[in-house]
Amino acid sequence: MVIDDSKTIRRTAETLLKKEGCDVLTAVDGFEALAKISDQKPSIIFVDIMMPRLDGYQTCALIKNNPQFRATPVIMLSSKDGLFDKARGRIVGAEQYLTKPFTRDELLGAIHRHVTTV
Repeated sequence: MVIDDSKTIRRTAETLLKKEGCDVLTAVDGFEALAKISDQKPSIIFVDIMMPRLDGYQTCALIKNNPQFRATPVIMLSSKDGLFDKARGRIVGAEQYLTKPFTRDELLGAIHRHVTTV
């Protein structure tokens, strides 16, 4: 799943992942994502930090606080690459932090690192 308020980022990630044979869900913000996550149960979640209504940190915390999804890997996406931002991602339970613009290899690397079957 790719959660980002940028249509360009969602479409780019979706295109890259679909070319590799992944089924991809997208959401424009945390609220839309939470509804889809409970229905679709994605294997991995990529979430932008800066989003309206519910930011990536809040979204990640809500996912990780749900026992059903605690083990689902969450990868933070951000144009910020500061130490504080990365630490805050770890605090809310994110497994990894990718800086935008990300590459195809970074996305696939995160999937191979955190998902047992792709």
